[in-house]
Amino acid sequence: MNADTVESTSSDSYQFGMVTLNAPVDELKMDIASYTDPAGRDSNEDAILATELTGIRSGHLLAVADGMGGYEHGEVASRLAIDVLQSALAESSSQDVAVALKQAYRQANQQIFEFGAKEGNAQPLGTTLVSAVVVGHYATIANIGDSRAYLFRANQLTQITQDHSVVGEQVAKGEITEDQARTSRQRNLLTASLGLSEILDRRLPSIYEIALLPEDSLLLCSDGFYDVLETQDYLGLLGDRSQGDVARQLTDLAKTRGTTDNVSAVVLRVSPSVAAVQRVQLHTELAEARPKTSALWLPIAAIILLIAIIAVGAWFYL
Repeated sequence: MNADTVESTSSDSYQFGMVTLNAPVDELKMDIASYTDPAGRDSNEDAILATELTGIRSGHLLAVADGMGGYEHGEVASRLAIDVLQSALAESSSQDVAVALKQAYRQANQQIFEFGAKEGNAQPLGTTLVSAVVVGHYATIANIGDSRAYLFRANQLTQITQDHSVVGEQVAKGEITEDQARTSRQRNLLTASLGLSEILDRRLPSIYEIALLPEDSLLLCSDGFYDVLETQDYLGLLGDRSQGDVARQLTDLAKTRGTTDNVSAVVLRVSPSVAAVQRVQLHTELAEARPKTSALWLPIAAIILLIAIIAVGAWFYL
């Protein structure tokens, strides 16, 4: 389990989808936590990473990999993907984060493929890999396979990445629904992963770029959650600021719901802006300064009772 805090200062416009928001970011604070658990299996073929970036760029690197290839080999594939990704980004001289990520994924693919060829494993050896490079308030996300990246913003959950899987592509085309994908016999069939072929498709990995805003949460996770958690489960945990380690809370919930797979999560949470904190403090102070209803009730009740007594007396004696 890893936990980090990072601060950055800047002011810019943020783009997400077709919406542009102009908002100053005086001090963007981020809390990062990660957790992985074998959960529904005897061994854990997932691997996770949450670390500071070194080299030409200052920021954080987050990643989740879900290996396949049988006992021990799946673990090797996911670990190789994480290790190569980290070292390649540290050594990269490219100023373009997306380019650096694509180069890192190609190196990881080559090493995993060569390992599989050397071992002569009967089962295909490969791994998914979803990663995010966070520099300042910008996040560049790369993905191959069906591990996912989600953005929690304004109490809404958006799946950023698209699964490279048979059912994922069917859902994207509108051929089946998300609920149908959960029960499909093809739900575990990937259309792309690291290590299955000697040369990675030039279109991969898929790259997504977003700007983080105060109170956002970025979630990277393996597919062990999909069959057992609903959108409201994610919203409930990611939206509750009192929750400390949301990554562990999510994995524990998946285990409670009976997941049959490994579960891994890396969660980055952006703290509220200074203005939002000040607004909450102001509302609290105003509420505390406002006269209590119970304190006003006694004198009001006494006045009403006195008026009633005078009225009855006047009616009786006149």
